[in-house]
Amino acid sequence: MLLCISVPLYRLQVASQLCAGVAHPAMLLADKRERGRVLEANDQALKAGARAGMTLVQAQAAAGDVTILVHDAQRSAQQWEDVIDALDAVSPLIDDAGKGTAYLHMRGLPDGPQDWIARAKEALFGIELPFRTAVASNKFVSRAAAISADGTVCEPGCERGLVAPLSLELLEIEPKLVERLRLLGIARLGELAALPHGPFVRRFGSAAARWHSCAQGLDETPFLPRAHHVHIEAALYGEGSAQTEEQVYFALRMLVIRVTEDLSRLGKRAGILFLEVECEDAQTYRLEARIAQPTAQPSMLFDLMRAKVEGLVFDSPIAGLRLGASQLEDGGVPATLLSGSDPDAAVVELAIARLESALQRPPQRARLRRANRMEAQFSYDGFECKPAHLPAGVSALQTPLRPQMRLVDVTEIDVRMLQNAPAFVGSPPQAVVKYAGPWRVSETWFEEAVIRDEYDVLLEDGALYRIYRQGSSWYLQGAYD
Repeated sequence: MLLCISVPLYRLQVASQLCAGVAHPAMLLADKRERGRVLEANDQALKAGARAGMTLVQAQAAAGDVTILVHDAQRSAQQWEDVIDALDAVSPLIDDAGKGTAYLHMRGLPDGPQDWIARAKEALFGIELPFRTAVASNKFVSRAAAISADGTVCEPGCERGLVAPLSLELLEIEPKLVERLRLLGIARLGELAALPHGPFVRRFGSAAARWHSCAQGLDETPFLPRAHHVHIEAALYGEGSAQTEEQVYFALRMLVIRVTEDLSRLGKRAGILFLEVECEDAQTYRLEARIAQPTAQPSMLFDLMRAKVEGLVFDSPIAGLRLGASQLEDGGVPATLLSGSDPDAAVVELAIARLESALQRPPQRARLRRANRMEAQFSYDGFECKPAHLPAGVSALQTPLRPQMRLVDVTEIDVRMLQNAPAFVGSPPQAVVKYAGPWRVSETWFEEAVIRDEYDVLLEDGALYRIYRQGSSWYLQGAYD
């Protein structure tokens, strides 16, 4: 579940903080005072006739007496950064969508949606902005819920009903497209969702596929946690001062070692090094070195900073040094779980331990057994890495790889049939390139009778699935890896 934190008209709200108690409630936000354009307008200005994108002359002619504010990008960015930092106390996974909207991933956190909303409001206490909160299963629905009413919780399965009465402006599409849809009698998301997917996308282009999905309460936009700004530095001060080059280089080497140890601990590499030098006469100097290829090698970083220091003349002895690293990049090296074509037992045990740590569950071995239904053909028991003994006459050479089917949670899917064969699968639909089947599974002698037809379908995106039809519904059963 995602917790959405939204501030409607965020940039206008920030600008209005500096002019509390204005004479006229209708307010516009412009990019600049002279020959500017309207960025945002509040409800009073919209009712008066102003619109985003107008010039200030046009907006004043349409709306009459309005209060014009100028956008302060630096102040808006700084205040939003304060908001994001405060939300770190609610969840470590934050997707900063900008424009006054952020999404918090609440997976694995205790309590329920109302408790999450209460914690978010407590964390934001003291920040004078009109925050709205909501909880839903995806980004679009959570933002729509926050805009419709503060504190809304959309339960799974209710997404389409929640967004149905909302206006098309929520999709953030061009105004001329909104007017075009309204001419066709479509003013709400529910009316848009009722349109057939294929003809709608063919008429309005590929971007319309996302509009149609959002109108149905579906949003596959990935959750992208923001990168935390990490700053590493080390300082060295002591009694006395350094008067010779050797003393300075010795202290610099110690600082480089301390910084690189911190970098290694975080799995990072530095792109910029800076050295601050403080002298006895209170003079300070700052040296900066950009690294073409970010690294965490102490010898390279020391040589780079030493080259910057060499040749400099200071008016008094050096009393302190501070070395810092910024523009950090991930320093990990991708490694395969299994190396080589015939890994030994130790490598397999290490790979299993890594998988167990990542998945938080013990490994299991799947064994086949005779059964009619696919889900009943597997039995699972604990996996132990033991030396294999090949029967006589069996070759140890590598055999050709075959696709392995992975059972998934059975979910209902949309399937269109043409000439008694599956032609389109999924939503939005994907064409079936090839298919195999049907295979009839019939178990009518049990208390719960099972009669279904199974198919293997290869879709146009290369995915290979096992689906089946039971009654009048279609279900996804497995995926081939």
